[in-house]
Formats: sequence, C-alpha cells, structure tokens
Amino acid sequence: MLEQIQVRKAQINQRILEARSEAEIQNEEKNKYAGELQNISEQIIRLSDEHHAYEKKIEDIQRILAKETEKFRIGQTAYHREQSRLESLKNITERYDGYGNSIRRVMDNKKQEPGLLGVVADIVKVEKEYEVAVETALGGSIQNIVTEDEDTAKRMIQFLKKNKFGRATFLPLTSVSARKNPKNEAARKEPGVIGIASQLVKCEQKYEEVAAYLLGRVLVADSIDHAIALAKKNHYSLHIVTLEGEYLSPGGSMTGGAFKNSSNLLARRREVEELETKTNRLLQEIAQIKNRREDLLTAIELNEEDLEQVKETLQKEFIRQNTAKINVDRAMQQKNESEEVFSSLMKERQQMDRQVEEIRADQT
Repeated sequence: MLEQIQVRKAQINQRILEARSEAEIQNEEKNKYAGELQNISEQIIRLSDEHHAYEKKIEDIQRILAKETEKFRIGQTAYHREQSRLESLKNITERYDGYGNSIRRVMDNKKQEPGLLGVVADIVKVEKEYEVAVETALGGSIQNIVTEDEDTAKRMIQFLKKNKFGRATFLPLTSVSARKNPKNEAARKEPGVIGIASQLVKCEQKYEEVAAYLLGRVLVADSIDHAIALAKKNHYSLHIVTLEGEYLSPGGSMTGGAFKNSSNLLARRREVEELETKTNRLLQEIAQIKNRREDLLTAIELNEEDLEQVKETLQKEFIRQNTAKINVDRAMQQKNESEEVFSSLMKERQQMDRQVEEIRADQT
C-alpha cells in the first residue's frame, strides 16, 4: 500500500508541476490581455476627449458663424437701404428736380450740347457747415447755368425762346469776370468773420472765376450780431451772410427767419458723394464678412471631417476593447481552472502524505 501511494504521489507531483506551469502560462496570458485592455481603454479615453474637443470647437465656430451671419444680414439690409437712397438722389439730381422748368429744359440738352457744363450747384462743393450760408449768398444764382462759351449760351437762349420754355441765366466761362470789393480783405480780420464766401467753396480751376464772380463779394459771419456790427462799421456797404442764413445787403436791408430749403440743391452733390462712400464701405464690410463666413464654414467642414475620423477610430477601439475584455475573461477563467486543478492536486498529495505517516506509524 505504501508503494502504491508512493507511485501515485510521484504521478501527482508530475501533475502538480504541469498544473503550476499551466497556471503560470495562463496568468501571463491574462496579464497580456489585461495590458492590451488597459492600453485600449486609455486610447478610448483620449479619443473621447478628442471627440468632445472637436464637438466643442465646432459649436464655438457655429456660434461665431451665427454672429457673422447676422452681421451679414444687417450689412446687406443697410447697403440696400443706402443704395436705394443713392439711386433715388442720383435720379433726382439727373432730372434736376427742384429747379425751374426752363433750367430742366435746357439741361435736357446736355448730351447734345457738350458746351453745357452744369448748373452752379453742380460745379461747387462746400463743407456741410457752410452750406446754408453759401446757398443764401448764391440766392437764385444757384440755378444759373454754366456754359463753355457765349455761343452755347446763345443757342440755349434761342432754344428757350423758340419753345417758350421761359428764361434762364447763363454764365459763359469766356465772359464771366469776377469783381472784388477792397473792403472785404480788411473786413476778414473783424470779429466773427469766417471768410469770403468764394474762398469757402471748392471747384475745378476753370470754374474759379465763376465762383469768385458769384461769391467773391460776400462775407460769411458766424452770427447775426457780428454781421450787424460789421455792416455798421462799413456803413452798410458789404454783402454779409451768416451761418444760419441771414443776409445783410449793402444799403442796410436784412433778410432772415426760419431757413427752409426743401430742394437742398447745394447739398445734393455732397450727399451723393457721402452715400457713394458709405455704400462702398458697406460693400467692403459685406465682402469681409462674407470671406470670414466662408473661412468659418471651411473650418467647420474640416473639423467635422476630423470628428468623423475620430468617431470611426473610436468605434474600432470599442470593438477592440470588447474583444480584449472577452480575452481577459477567458484567460482569467482558464487561470482559475488551472489554479483549482493545482489546489486539488495539492490537497490530494497532502492526504497521501498523511496516509504515509499513518502507515509508518503502524509499522512501528
């Protein structure tokens, strides 16, 4: 019986070695799969963070895009509004609305008569703060028609007479000559005097004589009080206008009151230029916003492509993670089974050791 036990014990020892070796192999296998699972899980965390980062980035860009889109809408609305005003004002200017019938009839011939240069309001420019004063100084002369020469003026007068369109005043460049008042130069130094009206307007060089003819004898004062004082000092011999439109004539007459100028003839050119500048600026702003919107749309598209790539990679990693979990569970199960076999064999060997001790005890 002792010999049989020893033979069985030797067999069990061999199986114990095999079971131990198998358990170690299974443990290494389990550790390998667990390491893979850990790496994959860390990769999934990194990809998930990247996924959220792309989503947030896209949301941020979309918010900026929404603001730029609103700016684009507001800019387009403003542009169309100002462009409409500009076209309307241009049409009014081209039709010479607000001018006398005879003036409009003459200016209808501008294309056929190159010698027709325009009305006075077309050829002079003035800063907004001086418009009322200069228009007051011009009076009815603002509708005078400037021509290249006397022959053009003569033909247009014949045209008006023939068709009974009324009368008009012409200012031929070849005959208009400015007259100066020597007192004006001295008066420029008086309190409240801004300057001579002709020096407050701008025009092409060829029209300077016309401007001097119409405005060279008129002084511009900042207020009626200064104008009255200046007129008294010069014995009512000067033409004086104020910024608010009062007019003091030689001889002492005064004209003033609420200034109403619905036609706003002198300001039209300035308003057209201002509207052209404004519409051009709005167009540039709209173009810049459009470029920014296109850049933002491109950025969204690129980020969405990257996000889609991250999603695909993340999906693959989830599949790998699932496979790794299965491998870890299987390896763990095999390891546990090997350890159970090993434990069982160890118990069996311990039992045989007790049997051997009992047999030897009986022998003594």
